Amino acid sequence: MKLNFIKIFFLFFFISSCVGTSSTGILGTGVSVALDPRSLGTQIDDSIMQKNLSARLLMIDKNYIFSVKSKILDGRIFVSGKVSSLDEKLQITKIAWETDGARSVRNDIKIKEEFNFKRSAQDILITSKLRSAIIFNNEIKAVNYNLDTYKKKVYIYGIAQNEKEKKSVISEAKSISGVEDVIASILLVEDLRVQKD
Repeated sequence: MKLNFIKIFFLFFFISSCVGTSSTGILGTGVSVALDPRSLGTQIDDSIMQKNLSARLLMIDKNYIFSVKSKILDGRIFVSGKVSSLDEKLQITKIAWETDGARSVRNDIKIKEEFNFKRSAQDILITSKLRSAIIFNNEIKAVNYNLDTYKKKVYIYGIAQNEKEKKSVISEAKSISGVEDVIASILLVEDLRVQKD
């Protein structure tokens, strides 16, 4: 009896380490497991890719844990953050493309500049307003999206249930006061390799 309990505990521990169970989703992809339209196999593949990419980036520079963010959805890699030089940005792009299973890479990394408190506060406000707008929009599953704003440009990553939802998210972003551009990397459920039944 005790041996079975130990086996079940380790099995649960292994599964929970592969697939996130919190509302933040699969290892930070920002998509809730319960609402994620990807199959469990695809979620696990993305999780493994995420771990491999993160480990390779940390081998180059431990500061990347704070300065570079990556998200993987259905084998598509999205990288954002700030680095000191163009060479670093290109190196990160190369590493992302070399990740086993990579289908595409979107690099939105910026080169570091002097900190500007006013601009950072405006960017945070824009992100907060957009997050609130999509939470209260009944046509949008807000948990399926990650949002970021840099220099009044809104970056949206996520999975839309259909084209209407995708357009609604982009429309909400464009309607926020102060937004200068919207860069959307939104996948449609129908575009995913394997979907839940």
